[in-house]
Amino acid sequence: MEYSLMFILVLFLIGFGGSFLSGMVGIGGSIVKYPMLLYIPPLLGLSAFTAHEVSGISAVQVLFATIGGVWAYRKGGYLNKTLIIYMGISILLGSFIGGYGSQFMTDGGINFVYGVMATIAAVMMFVPKKGIDDTPLDQVTFNKWLAAFFAFVTGIGAGIVGAAGAFLLVPIMLLVLKIPTRVTIASSLAITFLSAVGSTAGKIMTGQVLLIPAVIMIIASLIASPLGANAGKRVNTRVLQGILAVLILATAVKIWSDFF
Repeated sequence: MEYSLMFILVLFLIGFGGSFLSGMVGIGGSIVKYPMLLYIPPLLGLSAFTAHEVSGISAVQVLFATIGGVWAYRKGGYLNKTLIIYMGISILLGSFIGGYGSQFMTDGGINFVYGVMATIAAVMMFVPKKGIDDTPLDQVTFNKWLAAFFAFVTGIGAGIVGAAGAFLLVPIMLLVLKIPTRVTIASSLAITFLSAVGSTAGKIMTGQVLLIPAVIMIIASLIASPLGANAGKRVNTRVLQGILAVLILATAVKIWSDFF
């Protein structure tokens, strides 16, 4: 694949825009960048990526995007260490299994898994959440083994599509585990960093990563993700949830429209 200046610029803009939004709402960015990488280059007359290539690029990019987001949130007191340990270890194992096993799947199969995950997340984000932000940070409690189970299952799907899974973990943490929004956003970045480690390892070991596009996306992510995280601290939590819900719903609709 040849990389013209136009192609490089388009990849950078996709990486920057997606990473800014992901840092702001606490996701690794694949919910936005997966369909953008699939559809925008060919729409502009540039070379198209396969689903395997998109998932490989996404996995590496998300790894670095979450580093920037976690760094921006490190001093806010919103990182819940117990939550990160239980969900982080589980999602690391699941994402490696999914990332490694995706080599045996077709492009359509990978897109199907992505569509299922996006649809579930979209539905969950529109369910009303009451009282979750009234809990003091030092009194946050949750079911540890339920959290670990959801993280493991999410990790398998996330590893397949090269995502970190935060677009599904965030609604699970808000609705099922009843974690306050700010704690969810900050902690989900740390959890999805571990998920991205597993996904990236699986994708690299099976040769699904294109180096140059991945590097371009990484550079864009390192610049934009911390900017998005800092912007997110100044936005109303309901607005953050609304932005995330709209992004997920739009992606789900687009993915499923390609199947029918």
